[in-house]
Amino acid sequence: MLDERQARDSIIVALDCGAQEARELAGRLSGRVGWVKVGMTLYYAEGPSIVAALHEVGFKVFLDLKLHDIPFQVHGAACAASRAGADLLSIHGLGGPAMVSEARAGVEEEASGRAERTRLVAISVLTSMSAQALAEIGIACSVEEEVARLARLSVGAGSDGIVCSPQEAAAMRTLLGPEALIVTPGVRPAGAATGDQRRVATPAAAIEAGASKLVIGRPITRSADPVRAIGAIVEELLGVA
Repeated sequence: MLDERQARDSIIVALDCGAQEARELAGRLSGRVGWVKVGMTLYYAEGPSIVAALHEVGFKVFLDLKLHDIPFQVHGAACAASRAGADLLSIHGLGGPAMVSEARAGVEEEASGRAERTRLVAISVLTSMSAQALAEIGIACSVEEEVARLARLSVGAGSDGIVCSPQEAAAMRTLLGPEALIVTPGVRPAGAATGDQRRVATPAAAIEAGASKLVIGRPITRSADPVRAIGAIVEELLGVA
């Protein structure tokens, strides 16, 4: 069973918004959860300074840049993200083992002088995608098979874990073992709108399935009372066996 500290540390609030709103939300949520996510919208607008600003108010930062390029470029980008202070960084499993390996080499290169190196998670299949969407880009296997294939490839090449929907979390925990990081977007409290997410689950269901971290954005950030929204999620997680 999760205690309150563990429940709060399992939540990553997705700050998919502009800089002013992100800073205001961070101020309100400081001490309520341990992690925030900085995606491409916010990072491309603000650059590395936003990571430092979020650290200053007590958060660890999941830098969700979904790196996907030739190995040389990804090595350099991983170095730069680590230097910026990212605690967790996403890369695309579809980039292949050489690219994943270079990302790991990049964060290792920047690890000296840090208490803990930047950890890596590989994107498997985006939670906005269905089996039909995979077929449209030429991937004929099921979502579950593709997630498993990319998980094996990525973790074998040096990723610390993967990003997948909650619906694949149990299979990935079995496949990758107890130490792997399994980060699940597509988490929606009961009754919340799913938006553009297709493969979703409640916070409790995701944790029970084996997720390490829950990425939750709009159900918190678009709530009339984000602090209360987090409190309700924490209460739900405290009931997980």
